[in-house]
Amino acid sequence: MNRIKQAFKDRLWLGVIIVGLFAGLIGGGIALGINNLVQHHEEVTSTRVPAGSNKSGGTKVNKNKADLNGEASQAYKSVQGAVVSVINKQKVQQSSGTLGIFGYGSSNGSNSDSSSDNKLETASEGSGVIYKKSGNSAYVVTNNHVVKGSNALQVILSNGKKVNADLVGADSATDLAVLKINATNVKTVASFGNSNSIVPGQDVLAIGSPMGSEYANTVTKGIISAKDRTLKAGTDGTLTSVIQTDAAINSGNSGGPLINMAGQVIGINSMKLASDTQGSSVEGIGFAIPSNEVVTIINQLIKNGKITRPSLGISMVDLSNVTSDQQQSVLKLPTSVNKGVVIMDVNSGSVADTAGLKKYDVITKLGDTQVTDAGSLKAALYKYKVGQNAKVTYYRDGQQHTATLHLTKSADTTSTDDSQQDNN
Repeated sequence: MNRIKQAFKDRLWLGVIIVGLFAGLIGGGIALGINNLVQHHEEVTSTRVPAGSNKSGGTKVNKNKADLNGEASQAYKSVQGAVVSVINKQKVQQSSGTLGIFGYGSSNGSNSDSSSDNKLETASEGSGVIYKKSGNSAYVVTNNHVVKGSNALQVILSNGKKVNADLVGADSATDLAVLKINATNVKTVASFGNSNSIVPGQDVLAIGSPMGSEYANTVTKGIISAKDRTLKAGTDGTLTSVIQTDAAINSGNSGGPLINMAGQVIGINSMKLASDTQGSSVEGIGFAIPSNEVVTIINQLIKNGKITRPSLGISMVDLSNVTSDQQQSVLKLPTSVNKGVVIMDVNSGSVADTAGLKKYDVITKLGDTQVTDAGSLKAALYKYKVGQNAKVTYYRDGQQHTATLHLTKSADTTSTDDSQQDNN
């Protein structure tokens, strides 16, 4: 009997436990379901587009809190009126006959094209900056390549007025040119700062007409990336020292000013580095001619209309273009000499002839400057003036010699020679 009672009690407690577990599972499931429903409702409510609309608007423009008279803005305003667009106009042959189904022809039906005239059209556009005003004349500095080949020149002032311009002088070696215009409408003249005092990291602005006069007076900001880069400039490959900047410089900016935050011109924008690899581009690497060099050149152009530089009176090739076998067998150079220029011809009565230089002499030094190629020789030579003396170091038959060059001769440095053999 006791066993029966005990079994009954055990079953009773087992049932209670089972019922409790079952009730807990149901209660938890209900609670979880209710929680999911609440969460789903909140998500739907927060993402649903509200009904109705605010027809009254209410959005407004707040007061501009930016400094509109910052350093860069003030620098730009002080120079902007002196920056111009330069228009290069060239002659284009056009027939004056009637237009037939096969092109132009004469009105009487013949094929003669003797009746034609020349029309001036815009060949290219660049930039410039007015730096001097004297009486009724004002003077603009720009790049030589901007005005090269022109039959007529025009300048568009900052106010949009177009005036004619005369070419005072140009120099291909430094890629600089000076124009003269009527000063009646000129209100602002730029000033030059000392380019020897600039430092890398310094803020600068480039102003000009990128892609033409449609975008005249465009200003871009950057820094001085490097103070003294050596590049081949102009049309004769002369090495020159330029300022590197990351201020955006594009086609049409050529001839425009690079200014510091005081509004002084510290360089004339001249070129942008381009990649030789097809399909690739280089950004943030532009170059400007230092203002100290600019002032030296434009003063001479104003005075003489050209730049007079000393000439050696030789033709030459880079030693690097001579094979190592010929360097040993013909030039008889020591193995330690692998850079310089080889004289290929000496003009009779020239500076080089007077100094005793001969064919196959290898020039390795001029003054204190090492000569590595024709460009470096020209760069070293152009530091001298006509009438000065310069010491030249050269090799002949394997032996080193020195001589004194009396730089009494000058040459037209605007001429170029695209052949491998260079002249000076």
